[in-house]
Amino acid sequence: MEIKNIVVVGAGTMGSGIAQTAAVSGFSVTMTDIDAQALERGQAAIARSVEKLNQKGILSEAQKEAALNIATALDLEAVRQADLVIEAATENPDLKLELFAELDRLAPPHAILASNTSSISLTRIASATQRPDKVIGMHFFNPVPLMKLLEVIRALATSDETVETAMQVGRAMGKVPVEAKDSPGFISNRILCPMINEAIFALQEGIGDAEAIDTVMKLGMNHPMGPLALADLIGLDVVLMVLEVLHRDLGEDKYRPAPLLRKMVDAGYLGRKTGRGFHQYTS
Repeated sequence: MEIKNIVVVGAGTMGSGIAQTAAVSGFSVTMTDIDAQALERGQAAIARSVEKLNQKGILSEAQKEAALNIATALDLEAVRQADLVIEAATENPDLKLELFAELDRLAPPHAILASNTSSISLTRIASATQRPDKVIGMHFFNPVPLMKLLEVIRALATSDETVETAMQVGRAMGKVPVEAKDSPGFISNRILCPMINEAIFALQEGIGDAEAIDTVMKLGMNHPMGPLALADLIGLDVVLMVLEVLHRDLGEDKYRPAPLLRKMVDAGYLGRKTGRGFHQYTS
């Protein structure tokens, strides 16, 4: 199946990054959000990103212009012309089910409906539609324009054609697509979030401070970023949400979120996006 028109639902960090990556890869892109200010912030983030990448010689002038000319909308009407819809809305199961029912109603019969969810069951999301064979997970990683991995999640009823199309789109965007089954946390967060959680337990128990824990993992295990700094980048609220899904759905205490993580989220210390997490950040 040929994909020409992509609609990205959500203009936050992930949505704007996906829209930018699709646009510079030659797709016709529309980015939608119900919040006008979110759309403006998304456009501004894209403008800053492509300017930097252009100055470094990573993007051509034509690619830069394509990203700057991404269409925007405050409703979902653009979905009527979509070949592929990529949902990057808030990680809320009820919201996603409602949204996918609406996307299913609006999108043409041939359109694939993809979710960028990092943990919610794609089979459950697909149940909200009349086209479960065309629902799939396309889990991008932050920052989307730079991170090479694309986790492609097959729901119970997802067709082989839908999987192959998602793989082709990922490759066209310069990603390395890896297929994963629809299991809590998929491959990435099933492994990553428990590691981050253990680092938080180590901090909570005073085994080392945040700088020490991150340095050990960077220099001793050759990780490009320490687990606590990575949690700050992801967002501590997102890490907590994924761990809660793993703990609930897999039923094992090894996924129990560290109490310190809950306290940080309760305090509003969510990482880079709030300026404070396990490390301090300036604007």
